[in-house]
Amino acid sequence: MAKFALYAELKAKPGKEADVEAFLKKGAEMAKAEAGTVHWYGFKEDKGGFFGVFDTFNDEAGRDAHLNGEIAKALMANAETLFSEAPKIHKISLIAEKV
Repeated sequence: MAKFALYAELKAKPGKEADVEAFLKKGAEMAKAEAGTVHWYGFKEDKGGFFGVFDTFNDEAGRDAHLNGEIAKALMANAETLFSEAPKIHKISLIAEKV
């Protein structure tokens, strides 16, 4: 079981929801190239404009590589254009799973 994770909270600017969805779909493709990323999920909440990313890693090195990788760079480079507030990134330790 992967024990390390990240959760990113994203709030789209009004009118940018489709652009955020496209960005997350591209992020999923980019994650496939990251050897240390076990799972990567981009999602949209039911309430308008709220999106997120949840991803898992087997070790801290994989998580750190992701945080310093191309997806994170693209997220920060596009944050001012796409989001109404700065992305909130949370480091998470997983304690249980059912897959």
